[in-house]
Amino acid sequence: MLLLVANLGSTSFKYRLFRCTAEAADVVAKGGAERVTDHGEAIAAALAELTAAGHWRDPAELGWVAFKTVFGGDLTGCLRADEAVEQALLNTADLAPAHNPPYAAGLRYFRETLPAVPRVALFETAFYQWVPAAARAYAVPPAWAQAGIRRFGFHGASHKFVAERTAELMGRDDVAARVRSLYLAGPGEAPAGAPLRVISCHLGGSSSVTGLRDGLAVGTSMGLTPQSGLPQNNRVGDLDAGALPCAMRRLGLSLEEAERELSRAGGLLGLSGVSNDLRDIRAAATAGDARAQAAIDVFIHEIRRWVGAFLAQLGGCDALVFTGGIGENNPWLREAVCAGWADLG
Repeated sequence: MLLLVANLGSTSFKYRLFRCTAEAADVVAKGGAERVTDHGEAIAAALAELTAAGHWRDPAELGWVAFKTVFGGDLTGCLRADEAVEQALLNTADLAPAHNPPYAAGLRYFRETLPAVPRVALFETAFYQWVPAAARAYAVPPAWAQAGIRRFGFHGASHKFVAERTAELMGRDDVAARVRSLYLAGPGEAPAGAPLRVISCHLGGSSSVTGLRDGLAVGTSMGLTPQSGLPQNNRVGDLDAGALPCAMRRLGLSLEEAERELSRAGGLLGLSGVSNDLRDIRAAATAGDARAQAAIDVFIHEIRRWVGAFLAQLGGCDALVFTGGIGENNPWLREAVCAGWADLG
């Protein structure tokens, strides 16, 4: 059976094609496009390339199409991606404007052009279904909570992979098996051995820190939206609730203008004044740009703040994991995050 996994960003489309058997799933093709303005056209081009490469005679031979959807509010988990899922993505697009509209468009494209091919969506929020209630709640009025104002968490696919792979590397096959079964059978019983405490730092264009105990998230830095937590590439991250109305009054901004600036002109871009790419910011800082260095300092401070929070929540840490483009490729940043922590083991 052929399985196509589609990853749709605000201006990108990436895919992997798997040939699946009962024993394994092997990647047979991968690709994508950047600077996408029409996701339907990008998907059509990819399907044409796969046809030309001889992976099928017709795309209708696909067994499944799978989507790594981001946010559907209370709709979460691994679901058949029907029109209800499309509508949930559109209904919550105001909270995930960079991701939900492209995914809704991609789902609609496959539904209209390949209606016989089943579609499945795995939401990024699904990994956080088992976070303790106290870590999901905001201290908001009851009506706000009833309206869905709570912590959801994102980057679930990345943190789930970290949970499973770290357990394997540390010889904890019991924890790895628990993680693998999460979306099929729920969390199950906690392993009988000593708890495995992992702090996962997904650092990239979008960043988050998640605490893991025995493969399950105990909390995460992102909350109601991907806007929160660490400073993102051009999204502000954590912000005092009073800052938004204050800025609107002092700068004469409408709500729409303020939201646009928070999501497009903040984060590392706003701090540095140079770029939303840490590589450019690092180069500018090395050349003596004070704002660029300040942006790096704030980013590291916030990573350390969240790692510290999960050290306390977990009662220690058996593995500190760095992933994502920034986390993987910048030893200097990993060193700065870990500075002074030798006594923690």
